[in-house]
Parts: sequence; C-alpha cells; structure tokens
Amino acid sequence: MKLTRTQDHTLPTGALGLAIAPDGSRAFVACADGAIYEMDTATGKAEPFDAKHASYASGCALLPDGRTLISAGYDGMLLWHDVETRRCWRRVKAHNFWSWQIALSPDGSRVATVSGQYLPGAWKYEPAAETEPSVKVYDARNGELVAALGHTPPVLSCAFSPDGQHLAAANMMGEVRVWNLQSLGDGQPSAQWTSPDFTSWGTTKTHHFCGGIYGLAFAPDAASLLCCGMGPMNDPMAGNGKMTWQRWDWKTGKRIDQIKDGQHGSGLMESVAWHPSGAHFLMAGRQAQGTWNAAIFSAADGTLVHSVDTKKRITHARFTADGNTLIIAGANGQPPRKQGEWAAWGKVQIYRVEV
Repeated sequence: MKLTRTQDHTLPTGALGLAIAPDGSRAFVACADGAIYEMDTATGKAEPFDAKHASYASGCALLPDGRTLISAGYDGMLLWHDVETRRCWRRVKAHNFWSWQIALSPDGSRVATVSGQYLPGAWKYEPAAETEPSVKVYDARNGELVAALGHTPPVLSCAFSPDGQHLAAANMMGEVRVWNLQSLGDGQPSAQWTSPDFTSWGTTKTHHFCGGIYGLAFAPDAASLLCCGMGPMNDPMAGNGKMTWQRWDWKTGKRIDQIKDGQHGSGLMESVAWHPSGAHFLMAGRQAQGTWNAAIFSAADGTLVHSVDTKKRITHARFTADGNTLIIAGANGQPPRKQGEWAAWGKVQIYRVEV
C-alpha cells in the first residue's frame, strides 16, 4: 500500500477536527478559530458555517444522511448545524471543561464526547477525581443525554464499535474503558485496562504527568481496538517520546501487538484510522525526530508498510468509504501575528491510496 499526495489545501487556522463525505468530495474541518469549514477537496474552496464555538472547535461529525453536522469545542458545547444552510439549529452544553474529542456511532444515532482537566490529586501528582462525568453520550437526533459515564480525567479520545453497541474512551494515564451501551446497568465498564506506555512523568524541568491515548479505533471486524499516542520521556515538555501504537483484544484487555522497534521516530501521534479492507491501518501525528509523521501498517503482523513526512502536524486522518483516498487535517505551525492578523496555517491534504 502506498500514499501519493494529490492536493494540498490551506485554511485560516489550524485544523483540530475532521469529518468527510463518504466519497471524499467534501471535508468538514473544526478549527482553532472556533469555526467549522466546509471544503471542496478538489478545489480547496472553503466556506465557514454561520455559528462558531467560543473557543477552539475540537471536533465534528457528519451524520449518515449528509444533512447534519455536529461539532464540539473547548467551550464544552455541542452544536448541530444544517449542512445546506450552514446554520446552527441546536446548542447543548455538554461539559464544564473542554470537549477533547467526539465520535459518532456508525448508524448516526448517537454522539459521544469526552472531557476532563488534569489537576494533581495527591502528592504523587496522580490526577484528581472528575468533577463531572468525563464521558457523555447524546442522542444525535434530538440532543437528549443518553448516558453520563465516569472515567479518570482528562479523557482524550473515544470511539464506537462497528455495531455501535460499545463505546471506548481513553485518558492521559493510558487507561482504556469500554462500555456496553445496550446494558449499562450501574454505568460500570464491561472492559478496562491500563497501558503505561502512553504516559510520561517529568523528571527534568517539569514535575507532572503528560501524554495519553489521543486516538482510538475499533477494527472493522470489531475484534480489536487500536490506540495511539506517545511513549515516556524524561522531559514531557520536549514532546520527543516514542511514536506509539498498541492493539488490544478489548474484551479481555490483552495486548495483541505494538509498534516494532526501529520502525518509529519520536513525537505525539494523534490519529489512527483503519483502511476499510481491515488489512491495514494508519497512524499519524506530529514528529519531533524521525523520518515520517504518517505511516501505514499491516494488520497481519504490525510491520510498517509505507510512510510519508508531511512536515505538518496531523490531527485527524480519514479514509473514504472505498478506501481509495486518504484525507488528513492539521496545521503548519502557528505563525507570528503580523499587524494584528494571523497568516493562514491550517492544512487539509488529499492522498491517493494505491494497494
């Protein structure tokens, strides 16, 4: 499998969230200026939606009918937008802190959002207990709360299983919890485990925890769960930990595979995506040192198949439904302000996928 870049488009500010039309003709991008943009991926023409978040827009999800887009932001809000008119027609206050990430169930009936602030809870700096449920699930059709679930904050990522019956969420400490949404009972997870390979404790300059699992994705056959982030380092502020993915049997909490030694550089990996065939998956993010920041791996044995260096931060990556195109969103570094204005620094790149 090989990636070849075909388009390179620019947005006014850095892209933090991405949703795409199934055929890849349009991309919906949540950006650092609080706005949501609809982009024609062939031409790069981008139009903003009418409503903006009061802070960074951190994620967006397109419902299967293509008529409604739900966005989330650091203002803790979920906004429902009409795609045709680009007007917001529903606002829901989901969190008192940031919405780090949202996920849409495959049938489009539910949207999950995760939150939480890292505050030291004791002298060893372990995170304090949550002050509100860190994981919430809403009915995507009427905006009503379906479930409020506990986790250890901050919770940075979430993903639905292919059948929509299970929801996974992961935090800064490398802890993953999976709930069966069909039988929540007392709200306890049906599976739970922790991997220390995604968390750093600062031994120089900074004394706090840093890191976490930033990307989650169930395999197309639902048999495993893929996690990505950054491995431990002495100075968390340097951002040079090991580029890391791990794959887990989520029903048993047993690790199946992980990135191979010698096939990674250093940096924070923020997005994982399965190719629709299930034979390969992609991990992408920002590079501190190394030769790539987006790479395709074999699902059979976890070996690196192909890699590219976009020389940009990648926050999200999505394959089209046919698997022939990869769309990535991110940022080209935040430039200095000149005469009160920011230069354009958001990025959307289109890649042809050759199998």
